[in-house]
Amino acid sequence: MSGLHNGRDVFEYALLKVVPRVERGEMINAGVVVYCRARRFVEARTHLDEARLLALDPTVDVAGVRAALCAVEGICAGGARAGQASGEDPGQRFRWLIAPRSTIVQPGPVHTGLTADPAVEAERLLELLVR
Repeated sequence: MSGLHNGRDVFEYALLKVVPRVERGEMINAGVVVYCRARRFVEARTHLDEARLLALDPTVDVAGVRAALCAVEGICAGGARAGQASGEDPGQRFRWLIAPRSTIVQPGPVHTGLTADPAVEAERLLELLVR
């Protein structure tokens, strides 16, 4: 399917949200996961604004949140860093990461677009939606 859109491919992405106190529903954006099937690409880019997070919940486990965000990056990277997901293809890893969950780090809804370079798109979305 590559090349059907003037050299651009369809990609999907979801924000990674940190919800320190689920009962309050307050959140900050802390990353983005980008998946492009045509290029067998999946990557997470994260940025945690600790001051904003602590403003929502001064007792939040910042190290735990950082570890959860690093785990998402590892699952996307594949190989040994992906743990049990190491044998899964990029699409399966993306689908697992965007499945709804009630943990502190949660995926947002999936959006789509067209891109010539999914890695550049991941950085663009991180700057636009997270930083």
